[in-house]
Amino acid sequence: MPDNSQAQVQRHVLDADLTIYHAAEQMPALLALVAKGGRVEVDLRGVQAIDAAGLQLLILVKREAAGRDTTLRFVGHSEPVREAIELCQLAAALGDPLLLNAGSPS
Repeated sequence: MPDNSQAQVQRHVLDADLTIYHAAEQMPALLALVAKGGRVEVDLRGVQAIDAAGLQLLILVKREAAGRDTTLRFVGHSEPVREAIELCQLAAALGDPLLLNAGSPS
């Protein structure tokens, strides 16, 4: 049987800031993707600002996906997203491959 898993991936490019001012605006679209089930990828490359509200939204969406028949991956983490995840030590909680900046000073 052919593998159609790639065809079934819903890809969403998030091209907005995830701050207290914008996170609530993004929540309905992200939760709707998760509600459809299947495989979902959310590309975070366009996120230029993120704060605690944005991180909470990512965690909420990840938990909603875990409670449904949905595989959710965050991909293309922008530098601000990587920095926020590192700062708050949330890489394990979000569970997605995250390329950390190995060249940055400790």
